[in-house]
Amino acid sequence: MKFTCSVEIDQPIKRVIQLFDNPANMKEWQDGFVSMELLSGVRGKVGAKSRLLYKSGKHVVELIETIQVKNLPQEKTALYEHKHMVNIMSNYFTALGTDKTKWEVVIEYTKFIGFFPKLMALLMPGVFKKQTQKWLDQFKKFAETK
Repeated sequence: MKFTCSVEIDQPIKRVIQLFDNPANMKEWQDGFVSMELLSGVRGKVGAKSRLLYKSGKHVVELIETIQVKNLPQEKTALYEHKHMVNIMSNYFTALGTDKTKWEVVIEYTKFIGFFPKLMALLMPGVFKKQTQKWLDQFKKFAETK
């Protein structure tokens, strides 16, 4: 399953990247974000592995992020592994003049593990896209008011 989401942010690309690339800001725009812990490599560099924790209801969701491409301000791509799924998320940033930036996200789910995740992907693929777009919209609001 593959999909794309995007948002236009009324901020210069330099400012957008500054806010996006700071893990301390994740709690401002990603619902349930708890923490990010470096597991190996150099934080923010290609090859770095980090554990991301999110609270979802009564559950804690753990993702392992491995940075694959980091060529900001143009692109950041990472592999995300969860016990029920694996995806690659590519973030692309484009300056639209001096005070506007387009952020486009391409997500490709490469593996679903277990009956329920496979069923969700088959019957409700829009749920995944809706959550991604929600975070992009929340980042826009955060970036434009920060």
